[in-house]
Amino acid sequence: MSNKPTDYIASLAKGLRVIEAFGSDTPRLSISEASAASGLDRATARRVLLTLHREGYADYDGKFFTLTPRVLRLGVAALASLPLSQIVQPWLDQLSEQIGQSCSVALLDEAEIVYIARAAQKRVMSIGLMPGSRLPACSTSMGRVLLAALPRDEARARVEASDLSPRTAFAISDPEEIMARIDAARSQGYAIIDQEIEIGLRSIAVPLIDRHDRVVAALNTGMAASAGEAGQMVETYLPRLLKVQAGLKRLI
Repeated sequence: MSNKPTDYIASLAKGLRVIEAFGSDTPRLSISEASAASGLDRATARRVLLTLHREGYADYDGKFFTLTPRVLRLGVAALASLPLSQIVQPWLDQLSEQIGQSCSVALLDEAEIVYIARAAQKRVMSIGLMPGSRLPACSTSMGRVLLAALPRDEARARVEASDLSPRTAFAISDPEEIMARIDAARSQGYAIIDQEIEIGLRSIAVPLIDRHDRVVAALNTGMAASAGEAGQMVETYLPRLLKVQAGLKRLI
């Protein structure tokens, strides 16, 4: 491998150093903090952070920068900079053991959901899911509760921009019907899907709400369709999901 200067992009290396400055103990960084952590001068750190913000990889509140779910596209290792994944994992593990079903937490990224934490039991889905996995928001229980948290016009725009190709015979592909399901999730506080992602799989999801009453993620669990009617998930699993929702609200 050549070591000539032309083989090395200094600006990319500086950007990676700033991204690596974020971590579980440093989820928010000011320009000065990013400069100190990355070893770059303040002006360079500022340009890198503002570029990440402009490209959608970081949020900026005027003082602090935080990485966004988009950074997951750069690799699953970036999850370490999102403290939410570490906060929810013990709760997922406990819930999964209690109900004997797989449980997940995901964020909304444009028209997709991104898994940030998962506790798996026996495999119900044939597709393997792990942190960093993506699924269409319109067709998933977590996606629908997350879309329900958006202003309705914005949710509709994301639905209409989505690939609505049906994955199964049970899938809903009409935007109006999808919006009706999203509206129902908004009023009920939960969403259920019945074999829309994969034949034989049902799931129920609730939003995860922070201490400022903002929806920041979604929590779900799934079950085999052979285990009963879809409506039974409300009686069987919703109280457990809501208990975790209430517990996490005090922490996030």
